[in-house]
Amino acid sequence: MNRSDTKFILPKNQVLGILSSLSDKYRVLEVNQNRLMTYNSLYYDTPEHAFYQWHHNGKVNRIKVRIRNYVESNLHFLEVKRKNGKGMTKKSRIGIKGFEEKLTERSKNFIEETTNQTFQLSPILENKFNRITLVSKTHKERATIDFNLNFLNEYKEKTYDRLAIIEIKQEGVNRNSPIYQALKIRHILPSRISKYCLGMISLYNDIKYNTFKEKLLQIQKLTA
Repeated sequence: MNRSDTKFILPKNQVLGILSSLSDKYRVLEVNQNRLMTYNSLYYDTPEHAFYQWHHNGKVNRIKVRIRNYVESNLHFLEVKRKNGKGMTKKSRIGIKGFEEKLTERSKNFIEETTNQTFQLSPILENKFNRITLVSKTHKERATIDFNLNFLNEYKEKTYDRLAIIEIKQEGVNRNSPIYQALKIRHILPSRISKYCLGMISLYNDIKYNTFKEKLLQIQKLTA
C-alpha cells in the first residue's frame, strides 16, 4: 500500500452531484451488498502527543498508528501509516481480534518493526464515519468519500455532519483523472487535512493548533 493521496473538503450536499457526474468512469466498492461502509478507528499517540505534534509542525517523515474496524466486513486491523517527504503514504497493517485498550505484545512488536522505533502508546481519540469507495475503470486509482464524521474521547464528542472529505489515492498525482477534474470544475481545490488532527483540535483544548486555524475556519464556513 504505497501511494500518493490528494484530499479535498466540501459540503456534504455536493457529494450526490459529483457521484452522478462520474457514474460511467468509476465502479463503487460493494461488500456484503453494502456500498455505504462504516469505519470505526481508535488512534494512538504518545503522552506528549508526538504524532500530532509532528503533523502540526510539518515534520516530513511522520507516523500515525490506529486500529480500524471495517464494520460491514467485521474485520479489525492494526494500521501504521508513514508519510515521507515526497508526499507518498505507505500503510502497513496486520489483522487483530478487536480494539485494544492496551496494545498487546504482538501489536507493539509490529509497530516497532514497521517504524524502527519504540513508542509508549495509548488510545487518545476515537473516530467514526461513513465511506463510499470509487474504483476507476481505466486507471490505477481509487477515491474515497467520507462523511458523518464523529470524534470522541472520554470527555467530549464532536460531529461534523455537513462535511465531506474526498481522498484520491493514486500511484502518482494525476490531475487529469475524472474525479480530479469534476472537483476542479466545481472550484474544489486540494486541501491538506488529517481526520486525526481535525479530531484532536476538536476535542483537546490544551494543544497548539496554529497551523490548522485557517483550515478550521474553512470547515466552519463550509458547514455553516
